[in-house]
Amino acid sequence: MAHVLSQGPEGLAGHGGPSGAGWIVPLDPRVRILGACVYGIAVAALSGLVALSVALALSLGLLALSRLPLRPTLRRMAMMDGFIFFMLALLPFTVPGDPVFTLWGFAASWQGLGQAVEIALTANAVILALMVLVGTLEPVTLGHALYRLRCPERLVHLLMFTLRYIEVLREEYLRLRAAMKLRGFRPGSNWHSYRSFGYLLGMILVRAIERSERILEAMKCRGFSGRIVLLREFALSRRDWVFGAALLGAVAGLFVLERTWP
Repeated sequence: MAHVLSQGPEGLAGHGGPSGAGWIVPLDPRVRILGACVYGIAVAALSGLVALSVALALSLGLLALSRLPLRPTLRRMAMMDGFIFFMLALLPFTVPGDPVFTLWGFAASWQGLGQAVEIALTANAVILALMVLVGTLEPVTLGHALYRLRCPERLVHLLMFTLRYIEVLREEYLRLRAAMKLRGFRPGSNWHSYRSFGYLLGMILVRAIERSERILEAMKCRGFSGRIVLLREFALSRRDWVFGAALLGAVAGLFVLERTWP
């Protein structure tokens, strides 16, 4: 999930950059973050299948406005669905209620099936909106926008450093695994393999600490004082106000639909 949301425009829209992300990219990053939070909370509060279906349609509408490539985006959605598939498949058999069918002696209920569909609609609507509104933000822009939204500065620093160096740690892990293979290591269910993986984890932590110390010294040499230096100022435009009003109207419409079509 974190990997999906950390992808910038080039990660979700190929190498098209901002021009490939349509109507969403010019919006103020703060509006996009706040809009994603409000929309996600509102959709999570819904329980009616009609309202949730409309919410998913709205998320698909945001995807169309963003002009992101459909197939790669839906493929990432399928990755998320893979995590909750087994839970959704078991819900009809674990929630008591009116039976629908019986499989190997276990009865599936209408109530459990309804809950599974509700969770699937909620998860897909929220994650798709997050991918479109927040997932297309560059990591640095995301950090600066969170700082402007008065998020704790240390948490913003932690987020930006994590997004920047998680791939570096992955490359370090791959180098260590390659070195283990060259020395004839073959994993198995034995104590030697368990100890080797423990040593691998320990070496990654040690090298991460050493690298962090070198990075901190390099940053201090360049005048880093522990404060975030903004590269640009954010300013709300007419487009931002229109988008915010439209999103709030859509959220209000979802709650009205929830009360009208439970």
